[in-house]
Amino acid sequence: MTATAPDLAPRPAPRLVLRAWRDHDPEARRLPGMSLGTLPVTAENGGVAGLWAMGMRHAELDAPVDLGAAGSAAQRAALDRLRLVRDLTAHAVWADWDLRLPPERAEHQWKVLSHLHPPRTLTGPEDAEEALHAWRTRHYLCKLVWRQGPGFVQIRDRRWGDLRRFTADEPRFLDAIARLDTGAHHADVPEEVLREFTDEHLVLRLGDLAWWLPYRVSRWLQEAMAV
Repeated sequence: MTATAPDLAPRPAPRLVLRAWRDHDPEARRLPGMSLGTLPVTAENGGVAGLWAMGMRHAELDAPVDLGAAGSAAQRAALDRLRLVRDLTAHAVWADWDLRLPPERAEHQWKVLSHLHPPRTLTGPEDAEEALHAWRTRHYLCKLVWRQGPGFVQIRDRRWGDLRRFTADEPRFLDAIARLDTGAHHADVPEEVLREFTDEHLVLRLGDLAWWLPYRVSRWLQEAMAV
């Protein structure tokens, strides 16, 4: 059933802090005026989009993303930082970040997250160096994205080597995406919708939280048929 889509505009980023520069080249970053200093990521400064407009092209997170953390507060913090990495990737900002994965899920999780800008360090996989090399050498922009059209959302996924496309036009799916974008309690999303998204590896589950993995694009970097 086709219906008019609700407004899925990105919600303000959580209150996080990062170091920012105007260029990702190490020598260029040492030049006067290239550092933007330590900045909060808030609704007041426009979040990642606002910092990008200020000239940010390289960012460093203030702490590792630990997906093996215990406790709701630590898990919330991990997802907030991971969302920051997702938004930095969407703006083609070079991100320095460190990722810790629980060993029992590491081999699967790093592939699920491989659409994000590769981390600086990776711990958890049995052969973390090989996994990180694969992540770095196979990464490109628009590997897992979603785009809102008139009355529908389209998702394109190339993490697994082929192109997988999904189109959602039912209000329950569109509402779920809006809720999951910043991370939501799993009970706040209809069970059957969450199951479908989880089965397609479009959602990351962490404790009681569920989070939307694809990042949003407003235009394709190449012609749509090539993405």
